[in-house]
Amino acid sequence: MKKIVYLVLSLLLIFSSTLYAQGPSKADGDKAYSKNNFNTAIQIYESILKNGESADLYYNLGNSYYKNNEIAKAILNYERALLLEPYNGDIRNNLDIARSKTLDKVDSTPDIFFITWINALINSLSVDRWAKIGIVFFLLMLISIYFYVFSKGIVLKKIGFISGVVFLAFTIMTNVFAFKQKSDLLNRDNAIIMSHSVTVRSTPSDNGTKLFEIHEGHKVSITDNTMKDWKEIQLEDGKVGWVHFSDIEVI
Repeated sequence: MKKIVYLVLSLLLIFSSTLYAQGPSKADGDKAYSKNNFNTAIQIYESILKNGESADLYYNLGNSYYKNNEIAKAILNYERALLLEPYNGDIRNNLDIARSKTLDKVDSTPDIFFITWINALINSLSVDRWAKIGIVFFLLMLISIYFYVFSKGIVLKKIGFISGVVFLAFTIMTNVFAFKQKSDLLNRDNAIIMSHSVTVRSTPSDNGTKLFEIHEGHKVSITDNTMKDWKEIQLEDGKVGWVHFSDIEVI
């Protein structure tokens, strides 16, 4: 009898310690946010994100920072959420609202309409969805090849050949789109200015010539990542210069 009681108590102890180790949940963060306890919500979301990325968590974290009037951190987390779900309209809308609060208004160099259209198409779905669609097109291509090889009728052979070529093209296209989005997730070369005001210099040194200033919340591209303490950045209008790594945070 004592052994049974000891076993039950041990199992209860293990179960309770497991629950405690799990820490706060997203529901706890949402509850804190709904009560306007934004600092608490931020701490909870940040702690959960240490265990893995989530577009929903980044989005909620961005909302919490925005409500807390920390615009740069809000933009950073909206951008991270958008990387995971580029098709999400809510994330994009909130990101645009947060960007409107920044000081710098830089006119970007317009892309060719075809490039803009392609990028919009790529970002209409996530990397996982493009990969799944690619698998479907690949299976359809195999079915088309089967009809082309084993059908006795000329019409079916022609249909099998033409559809096989079409599905092959779509298979390649969807895999290229998935690869592009996967590359964006792995090779993150964009960053957000986190300091209130940053002087961009001509060389990676505090003695470098002052080129221009940018302010918190501005998104930049990292063009030279070879140095530890300094990064070469580029603005939307093509301006290039060096900033200290502590002044930015990679998306």
